[in-house]
Amino acid sequence: MSRRGSVLHIRTHWLLLGLALLCSLVLFIYLLECAPQTDGNASLPGFVGENYGKEYYQALLQEQEEHYQTRATSLKRQIAQLKQELQEMSEKMRSLQEKKNIGANGIGYQGNKEQAPSDLLEFLHSQIDKAEVSIGAKLPSEYGVIPFESFTLMKVFQLEMGLTRHPEEKPVRKDKRDELVEVIEAGLEVINNPDEDDEQEDEEGPLGEKLIFNENDFIEGYYRTEKDKGTQYELFFKKEDLMEYRHVTLFRPFGPLMKVKSEAIDITRSVINIIVPLAERTEAFAQFMQNFSESNFHNYTLVSLNEEFNRGRGLNVGAQAWDKGEVLMFFCDVDIYFSAEFLNSCRLNAEPGKKVFYPVVFSLYNPAIVYANQDTPPPVEQQLVHKKDSGFWRDFGFGMTCQYQSDFLTIGGFDMEVKGWGGEDVHLYRKYLHGDLIVIRTPVPGLFHLWHEKHCADELTPEQYRMCIQSKAMNEASHSHLGMMVFREEIERHLHKQAYRTNSEAIG
Repeated sequence: MSRRGSVLHIRTHWLLLGLALLCSLVLFIYLLECAPQTDGNASLPGFVGENYGKEYYQALLQEQEEHYQTRATSLKRQIAQLKQELQEMSEKMRSLQEKKNIGANGIGYQGNKEQAPSDLLEFLHSQIDKAEVSIGAKLPSEYGVIPFESFTLMKVFQLEMGLTRHPEEKPVRKDKRDELVEVIEAGLEVINNPDEDDEQEDEEGPLGEKLIFNENDFIEGYYRTEKDKGTQYELFFKKEDLMEYRHVTLFRPFGPLMKVKSEAIDITRSVINIIVPLAERTEAFAQFMQNFSESNFHNYTLVSLNEEFNRGRGLNVGAQAWDKGEVLMFFCDVDIYFSAEFLNSCRLNAEPGKKVFYPVVFSLYNPAIVYANQDTPPPVEQQLVHKKDSGFWRDFGFGMTCQYQSDFLTIGGFDMEVKGWGGEDVHLYRKYLHGDLIVIRTPVPGLFHLWHEKHCADELTPEQYRMCIQSKAMNEASHSHLGMMVFREEIERHLHKQAYRTNSEAIG
């Protein structure tokens, strides 16, 4: 028994020793797996090399924590960048969707409460109602009128020039270019995606496809800003193979662009009765008829009056002489040169019972001064340019106008009490300003006043004589040319001194 117990005791001893070794081996492997990564030359802690204490592991933990914080910061930055890009894409998508869903509530507004609160839409529409868009605003005088400025794809024709701006120029400022491009694109969107309430029908191309308008179909536009209401835009488009024009009215009430109206206008049957009062001046009349004949006009009627010349009286007689129903009239003077494009503008901007057209004429200066460096002035056709030294927008003249006969007769025509030169056109203009008709006042590129020598008669009233002299002075030459004429002697003395000095130096 004692021998068996001894053997059992020995086996138990070796078994415990084996378990102890096995546990040591497992512990060793565990330490190897859990130990922090070190350089290849570094020693394992607890074996060969330096002894690593608590500070070492704290530093190691701090290093790892800094690494994770850096990584977290980088991820946060990337997330923020992705959010910003997502927001930008969402805004672009929303903008495209707004343009695609142009409606009666305005471009960019769908009419639902999520996109535009009802009170905001109500305010924007109230601004349109207050502006002179659908009905004329009663004004005390011509000084209260806010004129339009006209533009094409490449040029802007502006009244307010000062000494640095030009009567015709490209839109130099980026904000103005962007504004006009945006407006034309919005007008195209209205035409190509009409609403049910638009007064136009979808046109089809030669192959039955839907007709799409583009920027090359833009003919002309007008815009003006009422500083307490917003900016109004009148846009006209036409394709070469179509007879109709497309007219779009937009309004920006210091907010998003809003559609006011879209319509198709057929002017092919719109007859214009051009009325020209004349006394003497046969040479000017011959020039007028030559220009007139180039536009393929064939029907003429001469109404002769054996009485003292009165412009208003002559225009009244001419207006009443037409007895073939409603007609559009263009009151013109013998010194005016107009293009066929202007007559289309006349048709597009006058509407019976709604609006009259008062274009601003570009008045040419004395060609003898403008072209003084040439032997003779060029032909009239070559003088028809909108340059600062060649002419100016005659914004104080109201004699050229397009209006329907019914509106002219309803308002009472010209004042017969006005005698002689000037004044009758202003009186008629003021009548319209006091009424409900919309007055379209804007510079147009196809209407020129040719220079002619002006004589102010002694029989004129003081007010008429003052107006005549003012007109005569403004018609002569530009600010710079008049300055050169005033300082001509000083300039000549300077040139003479320069020539003398040059000759002296050459002899010496």
